[in-house]
Amino acid sequence: MSDALEQDALWEDFHRVVNMTSAELAAWLRVRDADEEVEPLPDQAGTGTGQHVLAILQKRRTDLTEDDLRVMQEVVDTVTAQADLENEPAAEDTGLRHRLMTLGHDPLKA
Repeated sequence: MSDALEQDALWEDFHRVVNMTSAELAAWLRVRDADEEVEPLPDQAGTGTGQHVLAILQKRRTDLTEDDLRVMQEVVDTVTAQADLENEPAAEDTGLRHRLMTLGHDPLKA
């Protein structure tokens, strides 16, 4: 995906579906992985994809790699397929919310 227009569209789509800031996502990944005995190092918390989303949020558009673009497309596709972006989420669907938050999308956030 080397076409600049496609990359621009993907950048916009990614930042539309990823509605958590990098600080919010980093905090969520740490909380998600912490348990009573162990709290992971901040740069090791969360899933590989969650960490990659966090890294992308800290980059400029011109610094994106092909791997970043692949992950961005996966995140856009996953969030679009799993989240109801038009309607309010059901509060009782905590599992879905937590899975989406791992990708940087909090369905309860306006």
